[in-house]
Amino acid sequence: MAEQIRVRFAPSPTGKVHIGNIRAAIFNWLFARHVGGAFLLRVEDTDLERSTPEAIQALLDCMRWLGLDWDGEILYQTSQRARHLEVAEELLRRGLAYRENKGGQGECVIFRMPKEGVIEYDDLVKGRMRKQAKDTQDFVIVRSDGSPVFHLANVLDDITQGVTHIIRGDDHVENTFKHIQLFKALGAPIPRYAHLPMIVNNQGKPYSKRDGAAFVGEFREQGFLPDALFNFLALLGWAPGGDREIMTRREMAEAFDFAHCKASPARFDVKKLTWMNGEYIARQPRADFEAAFDARLAAAGLPHEPLNGLRAELLDQIQPRTKTYADIPANCRWFFAEDYPFDEKAVAKRLHADGAAALLDEAAAAIEAAPDFTVASLEALVRALGEAKGCGMGPLVHPIRVAVSGRAEGPGLFEMLWLLGRGRTLRRLRAVAARLREGTL
Repeated sequence: MAEQIRVRFAPSPTGKVHIGNIRAAIFNWLFARHVGGAFLLRVEDTDLERSTPEAIQALLDCMRWLGLDWDGEILYQTSQRARHLEVAEELLRRGLAYRENKGGQGECVIFRMPKEGVIEYDDLVKGRMRKQAKDTQDFVIVRSDGSPVFHLANVLDDITQGVTHIIRGDDHVENTFKHIQLFKALGAPIPRYAHLPMIVNNQGKPYSKRDGAAFVGEFREQGFLPDALFNFLALLGWAPGGDREIMTRREMAEAFDFAHCKASPARFDVKKLTWMNGEYIARQPRADFEAAFDARLAAAGLPHEPLNGLRAELLDQIQPRTKTYADIPANCRWFFAEDYPFDEKAVAKRLHADGAAALLDEAAAAIEAAPDFTVASLEALVRALGEAKGCGMGPLVHPIRVAVSGRAEGPGLFEMLWLLGRGRTLRRLRAVAARLREGTL
């Protein structure tokens, strides 16, 4: 019977989970689910100042929100400290490590690296990796205060958990040469390694907080869906083939393999993520979107119920046009409140043109006189008015939209007017026309 593949996600909890770290977790999860293996969680909590219970809880909440379910019990690194130090003593006895005073602050335990030959391994993403032993340096595995260093703890915990494949960022490539020697020194099987490409910004530099949201919690607050963020991050460094982009987790897990992982840096494209999130929102069950809709309106101090009862009809217009939940209040404030803001660029382009005030008054007069107030009749009315003026619909549609909503985009104009109702539409058109004449808009 073949040995079960076991991978792990081993973060150091700090209270905020960076997208680069969670992308590594996603790749581990996809690989484990693809091969029917185990996805293990290990919390490297040896930094007691930063690895607080609150930070650990934030990490677990983040993983649960993204649907990254793990197998078995969580291994906390602090629980293994006695074992780490015991192994360090064993390496000292065997002459594979030595003590040395570092900086006059006490003796550290140093691991001996080989001085001859080549250290090499086959990376599942980057290919054959080689380093001359003479180019390596001995390194600390136990600090002068008696605490084990990452290198020793990491390798020993991988042995304890029976990890067969280590999938992590390529900032760990140099560490891997050290870790391979530790595995050899401890007589343990060497796992297979896969180093994922760095996530970069548009300038090709490491993506950071300066480029926008960089932590999972920030994307959640901004109204991104977990499935959309998961899908997007899975495609940073991996291509499933066939130009597929919107995929379910099951589809991604079925398609995942390292042959389609890229070694070159992966660019974080916020516009693509926003587009993808909009696609997920558009496909959401109405009840899920409605719950988010109400929560965002409440947070913005807007009422939950439309003034004319057309709630379902409003949602029909808003859901397919929502890119993130954070957009909801601005996208529909025009419907719930009379103090809706005006976009300066839209006003300058559409309302400050010559004759705009007169045009709005003409539109109001035509709407007031119309026998019907339906989407179809409104479209026919504006079309007829445009033909009569010899300008077509375009010069009418845009000013009317900005006048009644303050925005240059949104639902179809005629659906928007119908949702507002005849009375509110007329009041807004005439009020904006008056403000244009007064020079107050």
